[in-house]
Amino acid sequence: MSELTVAARYAKSIIDLAEEQNLVEPIKGDMELFLHTLKANPELKAVLANPIVSHSKKVKILEEIFAAKVNKASLAFFKLMVNKGRGEVLYATASEFVNLYDIKKNITHASVVSATALSDANKQKMIADIQAATGGTVKLEAKVDPSLIGGFVLTVGDRQIDTSIASDLHKLKKEFAHRVVPVKN
Repeated sequence: MSELTVAARYAKSIIDLAEEQNLVEPIKGDMELFLHTLKANPELKAVLANPIVSHSKKVKILEEIFAAKVNKASLAFFKLMVNKGRGEVLYATASEFVNLYDIKKNITHASVVSATALSDANKQKMIADIQAATGGTVKLEAKVDPSLIGGFVLTVGDRQIDTSIASDLHKLKKEFAHRVVPVKN
C-alpha cells in the first residue's frame, strides 16, 4: 500500500475522532505546527522515518518537542502512529489531515505569480472572483517573478490561467517556428 493511501486512511481516522470530540480546530493547529516543525527540521523527519531508531526513542523525542504545545489527543495520535511502526507516514498523515480539513470547510488554495507585486485591491478582486467561481473560502498565495515580463499566472487546484507576456511571446515563437513559408525560385 502506498504511503499516501496509508496517510489518507490515518488522516480520515483522526479527523473523524476530532469531530467526535469537538477538537477539529485545535488538532488542525497541531497538525500545522507538526508540519511546520518537520519542514524546519528535516533531521526530525528523517529520525521518525528511520526504522533503526527505536519506537520508544521516537516517542520520547515527540513528547519533548510537542507535549507542551499540542492537544493531548494529537500527542496520543503521534505516539500511536510511532508505536504501530508508522512514524514514516506521520508527516504525510498530518499533511493529508490539513487537506481533508480544507475540503470539509470548502477552502480553496490558489496561487498567483505576477511580474510585479499585486496591490491589495487586485488581490481582493482576485479572491472575490475565485470565491464566486468556487463557492468557498479562498487562501491566495502571491509571488513575484519578473521573468513573466507582465501579466500573471493564476493556479486554482488543477486549473491554470496564464496571462503573462512571457507566455504570449513563447506561443508566438512556436507559431513562427511552425509556419514555414515556401521559398519561390
